[in-house]
Amino acid sequence: MSGARIAGVLPMDTTEDVRQRGAGRARQVALLPVGSFEQHGPYLPLATDTLVACAVAREIAAAHPVLSLPPVTVSCSHEHAAWPGTVSVSAPTLHAVVRDIADSLRASGVEALVLVNGHGGNYVLGNVVQEASARGERMALFPAPEDWEAARERAGVVGSLSSDMHAGEIETSLLLHSHPEALRPGYEKSDFVADDRRHLLSLGMSGYTRSGVVGRPSLASARKGEELLASLVDSFGACLDVVTREEI
Repeated sequence: MSGARIAGVLPMDTTEDVRQRGAGRARQVALLPVGSFEQHGPYLPLATDTLVACAVAREIAAAHPVLSLPPVTVSCSHEHAAWPGTVSVSAPTLHAVVRDIADSLRASGVEALVLVNGHGGNYVLGNVVQEASARGERMALFPAPEDWEAARERAGVVGSLSSDMHAGEIETSLLLHSHPEALRPGYEKSDFVADDRRHLLSLGMSGYTRSGVVGRPSLASARKGEELLASLVDSFGACLDVVTREEI
């Protein structure tokens, strides 16, 4: 992997970069990308959610004075266990990892942590943030569904957030823009719709799709990916205000 590609996923800051960025600021904010390692059909890599979370974090860090952390690359992907290559940790493990990272950051003077989540199945992250906030800690989960909806509208994504659930128009567009080298042929002919997934937690994804795809990747484009990221960067301003305000 070339240095440019490594820098696209891993932050390249030195400790002096971090020191200078935080100088004179009342509160420092760190971004923790949380991805996954799970199937994304035959054309997107297992690391798709991690690449997406890192792309969002990278664009935010270019626009805001925040500390970028390396990503959590394995999370809660149990609903994808039927496909080879998928790896998961338990919800308590992910909870503990995030809490330990937040504790370590506060010990070094970074008070606020924003979890940039790239995987919809990481439900436990919402509990992590709720519990931290109840303890008086500064933590947030980004993007919220409203942020994704604003991004979808701005980019001209055709499918709804519910219909475009996995390896569809949004994720394929984001990788076409940020990591086009990671895509394999076939996304243009892999559309599959399964809007009624009410038993997903019981049946897993294999109860609704053979390919692993739920969405319309044929509608994806690099331009949509660029607009999706730009919208999320704009939305992040409100999140930053919340975790840095005088009182929460």
